[in-house]
Amino acid sequence: MTGSATQGIKTVLHPVSDLATAKAVYAALLGVPPQADESYYVGFEAGGQHIGLVPGGGPQGMTAPVAYWHVPDIEAKLAEVTAAGATVKEPAHEVGGGRLVATVTDPDGNVLGLLQDR
Repeated sequence: MTGSATQGIKTVLHPVSDLATAKAVYAALLGVPPQADESYYVGFEAGGQHIGLVPGGGPQGMTAPVAYWHVPDIEAKLAEVTAAGATVKEPAHEVGGGRLVATVTDPDGNVLGLLQDR
């Protein structure tokens, strides 16, 4: 296998219909208050992982949770996974703070997230 190994799944985003209720449930589950608390996104840090709540699935129209694999080079990893049979759903783009994200679908339609911090 060529290319770069992932750094693991460290981020999982969940689409939610009621942000306030979801925030209360996840705060109770994780035992910590949110670190980011905005009308468009609520994010928690717990156990070395980031759990994000996205109202209405956000602009990407998420309908199920998406796990984001942290990678050192998002463009290289996109090239590797598409060469192996994945399809780009959402090309790499910056979401703030130097963070790049992209999503692909595997041959069965499962959505896989890629994330690179610069």
